[in-house]
Amino acid sequence: MPLAARIAGPRAGLWHAIINRNFGVNHLIIGRDPHCMIPDTYGKAFHECPSDVRKQFRKFEEDIDVRMVPLREMVYLPEGNRYAIPEHAVVGEQKYIRVMAEQIIEESVAHGKPLPEWFTYSEIAKIIQEAYPPTTRQGFCLWLTGLPSSGKSTIADFLAPMLMTRGKKVTLLDGDVVRTHLTKGLSFSKEDRLTNILRVGYVASEIVRHNGVVICALISPYAAARDQVRTMMGKGQFIEIFVDTPVTVCESRDVKGMYSQARRGTLKQFTGVDDAYEPPASPEIRIDTTGHSPEASARTIMGFLEKRGFIPKEHADSMAKHQSLLPVQVTNSPCA
Repeated sequence: MPLAARIAGPRAGLWHAIINRNFGVNHLIIGRDPHCMIPDTYGKAFHECPSDVRKQFRKFEEDIDVRMVPLREMVYLPEGNRYAIPEHAVVGEQKYIRVMAEQIIEESVAHGKPLPEWFTYSEIAKIIQEAYPPTTRQGFCLWLTGLPSSGKSTIADFLAPMLMTRGKKVTLLDGDVVRTHLTKGLSFSKEDRLTNILRVGYVASEIVRHNGVVICALISPYAAARDQVRTMMGKGQFIEIFVDTPVTVCESRDVKGMYSQARRGTLKQFTGVDDAYEPPASPEIRIDTTGHSPEASARTIMGFLEKRGFIPKEHADSMAKHQSLLPVQVTNSPCA
């Protein structure tokens, strides 16, 4: 049901019950209550929780036609393979496990392990694991940002086949190509650049949501816009890569002569000359292209993905597979 907890006390609990009823609910569990308000600045509670919520609910459950199911916290006792309320759980040296559902699911997902047998029924566990696939099966976005001609597209061209050899389906959204199709007609004003970034971000987020891999290589000069794209993704699925190349090096690589045109004034609103670039404050990865080849930079990114668990560690016998898929000839081109 699309309704978040308001943490606003007994009346919020009743309000939730009414809205749940409108969605067809007949019974509502009140356990570790999400409506409990935090204490005031002096540590004094605003109400008794969760008993006040339950009292309010009981008072009106006939009127709203929703029955409350009061549920106390239950813990699991491994020795007896049973559940109990905490105060009855410790008998002698017996230990118990608190049933923190989100934490248990997150840990299982992070390590690619099945849910504990005691946690839920196998049929339900199967549904949960399909909804929360292990990290190696989750989607992610590699967002390469940097000055024009910094090497973003070149690194992306090496990254894509490397990821494909690991069994990933990869979509590459390059700045130049995107402006030819997805964001055709947009200018290079700040407003249109923001629109360009957010459109690409939205497409990328949809790919990630369906557990795909997307590489975005575009200047994206504004930090606020990049941060907004980050919020479109799930936790940890947006990986910002700062291709940190000095402007002098970028200019020397500029085969299109765009820097020269910008310095002569014939090309306006060019990032790095007469338009500002806001470098990432804390990117997941920073690439120094002056001391590393594009292939080495791509391998650095692959190493990061291995550590995060997005791709399995590479076996020695699969190293050669990359070579046949790597670009034979790559030119440095700016990404608008």
